[in-house]
Amino acid sequence: MGQIARLNAHIAHGFRVAHTDGHIGTLHMATVNPLQFIQQVRSEVSKVVWPTRREVMLTTVMVFIMAALTAVFFALVDITIRWGLQSVLGMFG
Repeated sequence: MGQIARLNAHIAHGFRVAHTDGHIGTLHMATVNPLQFIQQVRSEVSKVVWPTRREVMLTTVMVFIMAALTAVFFALVDITIRWGLQSVLGMFG
C-alpha cells in the first residue's frame, strides 16, 4: 500500500494532507444517502463483540477496587506529608 493510499485510509473528511510530491489538498468523503448510512451502521454494529454480563460485572468491580486502593494510597501519602511538614515546622515554631 502506497503512502497516499495510507493517508487516504486514515484521514477523515476535511483534513488537509501533504502529499509526497509536496502538493497540499483537502480530502472529501463520498456522499451516502441516509438509508445506506443506516444500513452500513447496522452492519458495523453487528460486527461488534459485546461483553457478557459477567465480564461487565467483573470489570466494574475491578474499577471500584482500584479506585478504593488509589484513594487509600493517596490518603496515606497525604497523612505522611502532613506529618512531615508539621514536624519540620514544629522545630522552628
